[in-house]
Amino acid sequence: MNMKGLILAGAAWGALTATAFAEPVELDLWTIDDPGEYHYVMAEEFMAAHPEIRINVRTVQFDDMVNDLARGIAAGDAPDITYIDNPEVALFASRGMLLDLTPYIEASDIVNTEDIYPGPLASVSYDGGIYGLPRGANTIALYYNADMFREAGLDPDNPPKTWDELYEAAKVLTRPEENIYGLAFSAQASEEGTFQFLPWVQMTGGDYDNIATEGAARTLELWKSFIGEGLASPDTLIRGQWDSTGTFNTGSAAMVISGPWELPRMSKEADFEFRATLLPVPEEGAERASALGEGDNVILASSDNPDEAFKFIEFLYADMDRVWNDFGYLPASEVEVTDPKFPEIYAVFAESMKYARNRGPHPEWPKISKALQTAIQTTLTGQADAAEALTQAQSAIDRVLQ
Repeated sequence: MNMKGLILAGAAWGALTATAFAEPVELDLWTIDDPGEYHYVMAEEFMAAHPEIRINVRTVQFDDMVNDLARGIAAGDAPDITYIDNPEVALFASRGMLLDLTPYIEASDIVNTEDIYPGPLASVSYDGGIYGLPRGANTIALYYNADMFREAGLDPDNPPKTWDELYEAAKVLTRPEENIYGLAFSAQASEEGTFQFLPWVQMTGGDYDNIATEGAARTLELWKSFIGEGLASPDTLIRGQWDSTGTFNTGSAAMVISGPWELPRMSKEADFEFRATLLPVPEEGAERASALGEGDNVILASSDNPDEAFKFIEFLYADMDRVWNDFGYLPASEVEVTDPKFPEIYAVFAESMKYARNRGPHPEWPKISKALQTAIQTTLTGQADAAEALTQAQSAIDRVLQ
């Protein structure tokens, strides 16, 4: 080889070795998942396929995410990518804290917004921009213990369809001498309480911006009856959905209102036949509603590596067909779920998604949700009657909306 060839070969080898030994781009990811769950698993898979990118995953508690992110952004210590509960996207996007992904999506061969279901797409949309990609979706339904139904003389093939039927079933299924409640749900003063409450109101024609209604009052009076008559545990007021479902799994509640994310542990913990059905409606023929849950993968506007960050959330989106079987979420886009686990329950939740509604979205959603939580708590603790509590909530919400 002549001298020129040697020089060219040396330059090529230098470029290759520089690439091979270059430090990987590092991305920080915040999530509500624990090790072994969605974001941790998917980050490991992504890094195996993309060794030039390293993802540092950190768990943040669900209730702390908004405040921790706000503090991180203010201190210049925010992650590149984070999970945000779907009603919070508008909050951060309205303040310029999230990256508008529209140009990335337009250039993507993987993401097509026309394939994303309207509810999840609305959750990441704000003021003409798209500020995230849904990692999946979920909603709530009524789980019930088919064995307890049979023991109580109830037909497990005919679960409660209306609020009255739910109330009567809860009375029949409650066995105080055995510390078994008829129903478990969450009325906690947190976003989980709002998440469980709004569908009941929406089924009566109200919504977050129209809350001082007879239907909303009827909802709170019914919830108060469940707790006051001992059909639901007193700690319904302070217990989240995870713990509520835990009482069902142990056989201490015959029914529970919860979502598909519970199925992986329910299949391990519950030693009885469990089934699911749509949320009961106020009366036959009434409008259906359910809650739209799960969150979105977003990129912070302050990220130094937005291209690599989008590559990762695009990778997550490409595996939407896995989320049901692997992680207990419903797909947020039109994909085929092959051989779904718990096919009967999958069918219930897939049907429920047709009626799932967003909370908001609104840039001041936490203030709106707080007003709803206060109305729930003051009613259920006897500090105010339902109509009074909801009138106060409506006043607080009107101030936010105006």
